Amino acid sequence: MLLLSKKDLKTTLEVFALFWWALSALVIGDAVILVNLYLVVFTPYWPVSVLMLTWLAFDWRTPERGGCRFTCVRHWCLWKQYCDYFPLKLLKTHDLSPSLNYILACHPHGFMSHSCFGHFATEKSGFSKIFPGIIPSILTLGAFFWVPFLREYVMSTGPCSVSQSSMDFLLTRRGTGNMLIVGVSGLAECRYSLPGSTTLVLKNRTGFVRTALRHGVALIPAYAFGETELYNQQIFTPGGFVSRFQKWFQSMVHIYPCAFYGHGFIENSWGLLPYARPVTTIVGKPLPLPKIEDPSKETVAKYHVVYIDALHKLFGQHKTKFGFSETQELVLT
Repeated sequence: MLLLSKKDLKTTLEVFALFWWALSALVIGDAVILVNLYLVVFTPYWPVSVLMLTWLAFDWRTPERGGCRFTCVRHWCLWKQYCDYFPLKLLKTHDLSPSLNYILACHPHGFMSHSCFGHFATEKSGFSKIFPGIIPSILTLGAFFWVPFLREYVMSTGPCSVSQSSMDFLLTRRGTGNMLIVGVSGLAECRYSLPGSTTLVLKNRTGFVRTALRHGVALIPAYAFGETELYNQQIFTPGGFVSRFQKWFQSMVHIYPCAFYGHGFIENSWGLLPYARPVTTIVGKPLPLPKIEDPSKETVAKYHVVYIDALHKLFGQHKTKFGFSETQELVLT
């Protein structure tokens, strides 16, 4: 009888946690859709599907009204294995006051935003101990909230819709001590996610600055050192068929399709597992912004430059600790 060693068991649990996080939304979503199709087409239990849709219609605004988080889900032991796989580490440079609200922009996005989920959707990297009194809310695509059961599962760890009405609610109707986590660059940044890369899609991303100005909340830059080291990417010949297809696809749906890969279950093999490399997220100093109900483009551009300068400074202060040279700088596109 074969018995796993403690180390092998630990590794197995970490890999299971990764696959659960990456695939659970897909499995739950597909299962709900297929089960409902079966109920409607092949059984007399179609009223069950009607009840689900009725509940969805009744509860449609919840993702834009603070969501529905469950502390017990954020504390799942499974997430401890997830954070230990890399491992993930969260460091602060300044304390945050629970009497204020904040918008934290996390860079870089990476392929899967592993660090963002581990730090802000779970408690296993110590968020509540590092920032006592602060409630983090990751803002994500509204598509996650269109399917019954899937939406409840996603909301259980704290995410809310990234819509403007959702941000307005969190910053005005939920009191203080709220931190909105935004992936400013989104999936457009995936094309630059390569080991050693420091390219960010940020030049024309000003919406988060406008929202911060409208509500007079502080902006916080954060940089996840190591996020782009978790996967490799196949770069195709510029001007070739695949390269042209990627650009065409991006022009149609604003998502750049990438051929990324990590390692497999055996040594020196390719697969979809991220490389087990440490990722450390440094949370910078809050930048207080004035409250301007209808900021002009010039005002938004002014404070966007202030934010970029703060991000450059944060990266410059810590880059040599994580393998970058003194001459390495952020590249903004």
